[in-house]
Amino acid sequence: MNNTEKNSYVKTKITDSLLMLLKENKLSDISISEITEKAGVGRTSFYRNYKSKDDILRQYDLMLIKEWGKSFESNPRSNVNNLFGSLFQHYKNHADFYMILYDNNLTDMILDTIKDVSGPKAEMDNKEAYGKAFIAYGIYGWLMEWMSRGMKESEEEINAMLTFPDSRQM
Repeated sequence: MNNTEKNSYVKTKITDSLLMLLKENKLSDISISEITEKAGVGRTSFYRNYKSKDDILRQYDLMLIKEWGKSFESNPRSNVNNLFGSLFQHYKNHADFYMILYDNNLTDMILDTIKDVSGPKAEMDNKEAYGKAFIAYGIYGWLMEWMSRGMKESEEEINAMLTFPDSRQM
């Protein structure tokens, strides 16, 4: 196993261990020692890869959303009309993780990831930044409401709610 594979293995073990611990405990009640003990790795391995417990969750969230983005972009059937349904299906597919964040009042991490990926950036002009902020916070708001209601709607139902009729057909 090369260093990259070892590092990936360690990160996976640490992430999996923290997620298991979060099913029973609040993040503030979990120590780094508990995480590394459960993962079977040393504290040095933890600090080589992460700054904090929050950092584990943030990195995992960012990795998941990037995987979704690559999948969506590589699918020839992907388009603006099925973007949100696909995104919300991603959240449903990983509901165990996202509900842990929701149940532990850690959804600011989800918002941070959404903003990192699709939100405003300092170098944007005001109009573009405001538009990106509107979309990022809109996705986050819709997601929080959807999660609070049990994530019931399917990908197709989400798409239907966000598809606007073509005014030329009216």
